[in-house]
Amino acid sequence: MPTSAPAPALSLDRRSFIKVSTALGGGLALGLSLAPRAFAAAANNPAFPAPAADAFAPNFHLRISPSGVVTIISQNPEAGQGVKTALPMIIAEELEVDWKTVQIEQAGLDDRYQRQVAGGSGATPAMFDAFLKLGATARTLLVTAAAQTWGVPASECHAKANTVHHAASGRSLAYGDLVAKAASLPAPDPDTVVLKAPADYTLLGTRIPGFDNPAIATGKPLFGIDGKHPDMVYAAYVKAPVFGAAVKSANLDEIKQQPGITDAFIIEGQSEDLSGLVPGIAIIGIDTWSTIRAQRALKVEWAATPFSDHSTAMFAGMAADAAAKEPQSVLNDEGDVATALLNATRKVEATYAYPFASHASLEPQNCLAFVQGDRAEIWAPTQLPAGGRSLVAQTLGIPADNIVIHMTRIGGGFGRRLLNDYIVEAAAISQKIGRPVKLTCTREQDMQHDFYRAAGWHHFKGGVDVDGSLVAWEDHFVSFGEQTDAEPGRGAGISGTEFPGLFVPNFKIGQTIIKSGVPMGWWRAPGSCTIAFATQGFLDELAHAAGADPLDFKLKLLGDDRFVSAPNGRGGYDAARAKAVVKLAAEKGGWGKKLPKGEGLGIAWHFSHRGYVALLTHVKITPDGKLSVPHVTAAVDCGRTIVNLSGAENQVEGSIIDGLSTALGLQITVKNGRVEQTNFHTYPLLRIAATPKIDVHFHSTDNPTTGLGEPALPPLAPAVANAIFAATGKRIRSMPFNAHDLSWS
Repeated sequence: MPTSAPAPALSLDRRSFIKVSTALGGGLALGLSLAPRAFAAAANNPAFPAPAADAFAPNFHLRISPSGVVTIISQNPEAGQGVKTALPMIIAEELEVDWKTVQIEQAGLDDRYQRQVAGGSGATPAMFDAFLKLGATARTLLVTAAAQTWGVPASECHAKANTVHHAASGRSLAYGDLVAKAASLPAPDPDTVVLKAPADYTLLGTRIPGFDNPAIATGKPLFGIDGKHPDMVYAAYVKAPVFGAAVKSANLDEIKQQPGITDAFIIEGQSEDLSGLVPGIAIIGIDTWSTIRAQRALKVEWAATPFSDHSTAMFAGMAADAAAKEPQSVLNDEGDVATALLNATRKVEATYAYPFASHASLEPQNCLAFVQGDRAEIWAPTQLPAGGRSLVAQTLGIPADNIVIHMTRIGGGFGRRLLNDYIVEAAAISQKIGRPVKLTCTREQDMQHDFYRAAGWHHFKGGVDVDGSLVAWEDHFVSFGEQTDAEPGRGAGISGTEFPGLFVPNFKIGQTIIKSGVPMGWWRAPGSCTIAFATQGFLDELAHAAGADPLDFKLKLLGDDRFVSAPNGRGGYDAARAKAVVKLAAEKGGWGKKLPKGEGLGIAWHFSHRGYVALLTHVKITPDGKLSVPHVTAAVDCGRTIVNLSGAENQVEGSIIDGLSTALGLQITVKNGRVEQTNFHTYPLLRIAATPKIDVHFHSTDNPTTGLGEPALPPLAPAVANAIFAATGKRIRSMPFNAHDLSWS
């Protein structure tokens, strides 16, 4: 949610900040020790258990061998967001090592690391300060070891490029020659460890290629789908087209006779939650192709479910009925909206809508699992490995401590792999047959059994006064619950202080939840990815109703430079940061310039995952309605330090492309309880030729460094919709945009 609390940062006390030991082979090993219990409380997630109060849990992030090899452990899953390169860079900066000499190893799941998750753009803000201190501590130990070796004050020595130097005598010692002595020293008092001034950074803020790039380019096995194991068999898992339906009967004997097939059987399923082990049919074969081919001969009678008649048309009717009634619940009601609307000089009403959307990751879901008795070993491209372990333990009755999870590189996650259904499916099949099993989903299975971005409707009323100020805002938000109407599904909720809440004197948000069998999940920038489209689009409408320039209207709404806190003390908005990125995007993108007919500029901003981003888009629309977006200008405030400039630009550009692809042409529709889209021919991702030129401008502020996997996506859809209005006078209030007639004359 836009006003959510920041990701917890490591909070390490003086007693247990750094653990120093001798690595195997006589080297120096350091790691953050006694990981914080704050993560468990903040995440409110049983997948992150807090250690016992008296526990000592050393975990090592850094090793330096006697030969001088510097190895940094990457603790988080790598899903293309660049964390495997970026987080080690933070340590390396303070350690004063030549980046070319650094080796990076991927960690497996280990409770001592605590935060091993790819989600919420949280890795960098959570680890930044602690990793700086870790690198600086290692450097301090090495400098101290050299100073003691030479019998000189440590203040006369300095480290640079894997070497400690004594300027006065011209002596130097390589790190490898110092590790044994450094490992024997006690960790220094954290307060005495001096960090570099950001102005002295030589690595952070530069462009560093991804550590895995050479292996990816040459086809080395890195991804889950590359997994192999001796004595491995291959598996497919076929689930009902209507979510969660049980198997009544199937032609299993016929399937077992298919070429390359060794077994086929029904798994009853053990979970009403669709993110767990749901009913299905396992097909075992000698290779993946054999299991895919056998599925075509599979004939199944599936049991009926309460959701077998659900459809997109039905959902739209239910949403319209809900909108005509009072909201199921009121999340916020400030001032007197009804009176303010009655007295407003101009009043606008509009409904904004968006459909379900698939994650459509290029690497389909897969897992390699080997269950032997009460032990399991798993290789998986998971964004939340601890969640996968918990799910397997609970479902299969295996002690969590006996489950080893290896984190492979992820070929696109976007939130899909925060849920681990494919892991428990592979593990259940392996437990059944007693052999290593490689489960691979087809593209069709991946698309039709996703955990979708939630669909929703915003029924707005807004009013402006004679001075063109926004004085009233009302939103009746209708969205979905998963098999319930008591609470919104994953990513389907809204905050009671969603912008422009806190900036409008009369403000009301009501919410109604529709019961649905469609599984929902966190989709890149959950909630914000769709809410921004509605709120920023409706603000543009109100600006035009007020006779104001949309840029001026939004800046006026933000008002004075200040931080506006939410009433509950959790979150809020920094008006100065928001205004700065809006102005920067407008300046760099040429806001106000005259364009030919059929072309337009649109601007939108959003606060998401601790980052402030504004986008200015330039659209072109032919008279017959063909839309293109040739140029997008991004202004991004991600705090005081950019870790890897190359990775930061990559994430902003990727978010914009992802947002544009989804806004223009993508939707998941349901008929007879099942998803209609099957592959990329019915779910057409944006092609390279349609990708806009993207200019990224970073605005540095004295705020904690944020992640960048998500903040740049939410403003894209409203910026394009606003530009379409500027080009054609047609107001787009629903996605996908290509479903609309954009022709003009």
